[in-house]
Amino acid sequence: MYEDGLADPVSSHPSEVVERKDGDSFRDALPWVIGVVSGLVVLLSLAIIALWLAYQSGEVRFGGPPESLELWEGEYREMTGLDRIGELRGDGVIICIVDTGIDTSHPDLEDAKIVGWNDLISNSELPYDDEGHGTAMAGIIASKGGLNGVSPEVDLLIAKAISDDGSGTDSTISDAVDWCVNGEADIISLSLGGNQGFGSGFFTTDQLEESVQNAIDSGVYVVAAAGNDGDDDDGDVESPGSVEDVICVGAVTRTSSIWSGSSEGDNNGRIWPNPILPRQDPDKKPEIVAPGHEVPVLMASATGSGTWWGWSSGTSAATAWVSGSIAIFLEANPEMKRDGGQGGVSAISNLKTMISQNSEMRDGQDGHDDHYGYGLLRIDLLINETQNSSLAPGTLNTNKMDYEGHHIGQFKDPQVARRMTASVPPDNSTKETE
Repeated sequence: MYEDGLADPVSSHPSEVVERKDGDSFRDALPWVIGVVSGLVVLLSLAIIALWLAYQSGEVRFGGPPESLELWEGEYREMTGLDRIGELRGDGVIICIVDTGIDTSHPDLEDAKIVGWNDLISNSELPYDDEGHGTAMAGIIASKGGLNGVSPEVDLLIAKAISDDGSGTDSTISDAVDWCVNGEADIISLSLGGNQGFGSGFFTTDQLEESVQNAIDSGVYVVAAAGNDGDDDDGDVESPGSVEDVICVGAVTRTSSIWSGSSEGDNNGRIWPNPILPRQDPDKKPEIVAPGHEVPVLMASATGSGTWWGWSSGTSAATAWVSGSIAIFLEANPEMKRDGGQGGVSAISNLKTMISQNSEMRDGQDGHDDHYGYGLLRIDLLINETQNSSLAPGTLNTNKMDYEGHHIGQFKDPQVARRMTASVPPDNSTKETE
C-alpha cells in the first residue's frame, strides 16, 4: 500500500519541479527584458531629440520644398523663357543685393558665390539676415538645391542696409549703392521703394536717387521695384524705380495677369506733388513686369517659421527675378557689362530699348501700359535679339495676356523709414491658395 501510495507522488513530482523551473526562468528574464526595452526607448528618444536639434540648427535637411512651390517655380520659369536659354546660369556676372542681408545657413545657399559683404546696420563681419526679406530675394536669384535660382552661378555682393523691422534710411541705402559700385557690381538689385525726392524726373535733391544715377553713369544696371500700392495707388511708381534709366519692375501672377498690388506709372508728366516731365520710350514706368505673386522663396531661420521654403508676393520678388535674368543676358553678351567693350550708359539704354521691343504684351496691348510696362519679361527673346540678327526687333510679341488683381498695403512714412521691404510670409505660406 505504501508502494501504491508512493507511486502517485513519484509520478506527480517531475511536473511540479518543471513548473517551478519555468516560473523561475521567466522571473529571472523579466528584468533583462525590461532593461532592454527601456534602453531602446531611451535611445529612440535621444535620437528624436538629436534629430530635432539638428533640424533647428539647420545642419540636417528633411525633404525639400512642397510640390506646390516646385510647380509654381516651374510655371514661372516657363513663362519667362528661362527654360529655353540653354546652359546660361549667370557665370562671370556680379549682382549686388541691397536688402536685409542673407542667411548663409540655408541649405539652398550653401554653394552661393558670395564675393563681398557689407553690414551698414550693425557692422557685423559675417553675413546674417535678421528679417528674412534679403534671403528671399537672394534665393530667387541664386538658390541651388530645393529651389532653383534664376542665375545660380552669379557672384553676389550683399549689402545689409535694411534693419530687422524692414526699413532703412535714404543715407544708409545710398551708401550701400555706392559700395556696390565700388565693388565692381554689374547689376544692383533694389527690392525696395519709397516716396520720390522733390524734382525726381529731371533734377533731384534725393541722396539715394543721386547715388543710383551715379551708378548708372558708371555703367551699372540698376533694377528697382515699382511698388506695392496698386489697390490704393498714389499715381506713380516708387523711388528709386522712378529714376529715368533705372529698370523699374511691376508684378504679374502665374497666369501672366497683372498683380493688382503692382503700382502704376505716371507717364504723362505733372506739376504736383512732385514735378516730372512726360516720360518717353524706352524709359516709361514701369519698364517691365515679372513673376510677383506667390513666388517660391527661401525662408531665413530668423523668421522663426520652422521651414526653409515659402512664397512671397510683391514687386520685390519681381525685381529679383529681373535682376537674375539680366545677369544671364550679360553672360550671353559680356561686351555689354560695365567693363565690356560696349558697356556703359549706352549699353543700359540699348538693353532698355530691347526690353521695350521684346517683352510679351498682354491681350489688346499696343505699346507701353502704365501697369504692364512694355510687357512680361522674356529672357529668351532678349537673348535671341542679340544672338540672331535675322530676328527683327518687335516681331516676337506673342501670346497676349489679361489683367487680374491682388493687394499689398502702401508704406507711408517718408522721413523715418522711407524705404520699406515687403514682409516674407510665414510657414503657412507653403499652402496653396483656396
